[in-house]
Amino acid sequence: MHILVTGGAGFIGSHLVRTLLGPTGLRETDRVTVLDALTYAGNRANLAPVSDDPRLHFVLGDIRDHDLVDRLLPGHDAVVHCAAESHVDRSIASGAAFTSTNVVGTQVLLEAAVRHGTGTFLHVSTDEVYGSIAEGSWTEDSPLAPTSPYSASKAASDLLALAYHRTHGLDVRITRCTNNYGPYQHPEKVIPLFTTRLLRGGRVPLYGDGRNSRDWLHVDDHCHALRLALRHGRPGEVYNIGGGTELTNRELTDRLLKECDATWDSVDHVADRKGHDLRYSLDHGKATAELGYRPRHTFDEGLAETVEWYRTHREWWDA
Repeated sequence: MHILVTGGAGFIGSHLVRTLLGPTGLRETDRVTVLDALTYAGNRANLAPVSDDPRLHFVLGDIRDHDLVDRLLPGHDAVVHCAAESHVDRSIASGAAFTSTNVVGTQVLLEAAVRHGTGTFLHVSTDEVYGSIAEGSWTEDSPLAPTSPYSASKAASDLLALAYHRTHGLDVRITRCTNNYGPYQHPEKVIPLFTTRLLRGGRVPLYGDGRNSRDWLHVDDHCHALRLALRHGRPGEVYNIGGGTELTNRELTDRLLKECDATWDSVDHVADRKGHDLRYSLDHGKATAELGYRPRHTFDEGLAETVEWYRTHREWWDA
């Protein structure tokens, strides 16, 4: 199998690539192509552990580049589409890049996949497309109700992908995950942001009253689910991927303070983000039943290992 991973130098994409090329990943005859524009969130250092693997081919380029994508896609059996603008705060400040990359870029890839007969198109999405839920959990049949420019652009790309399945018969599979965490995550996201600031002896911002609640998913569990979706998923289907640990931002902050040997004196209470959804929660029962997915990392162990990684890899995040 020859797999194209878009955004393969980013947080989730690079973990998937390292996993695919690891001892329990692909066969010796399989190959992985990474297509990444190396924006601020992409980093070739994320691929350093597998950079010498002859099965890896890195291409510097943009998913919106029609000619490049058209030249690159032939010969690939599957696309795992991880490339996206993904930071909500940035989308609130300026949404143009999110619409361009997440919607137009996805459309360029889908058109090329149809044109060249790509076998499977795995589209990696987010729980944020469902919007906030007061109680219970969203299922794959729940209506989409995005509230930020970021989540709206992801919902649009989801619908485009499903349209290419229904119109052209392209084998599209969509995964929607909860909040990821783990090593190599860019310090703009909350866990590495708080961790790196606290390890420097700095201060961290807590939005509003800290009651906003999220489910936390270790990136390794997420990539395990992506591999299962590639292997066992059905065309045209959506699979929710959750981690099984729901925490308010205040509870998460408390755990990070303890892991970094800091106190609440290091926390600044700041004005809440515009349109801040109160709670996300996914029911991943379908992924368990059809794919055999179950989270393998407990949050306490995963968080401790993540903080320790940032503690011992300061050269990565300082750079």
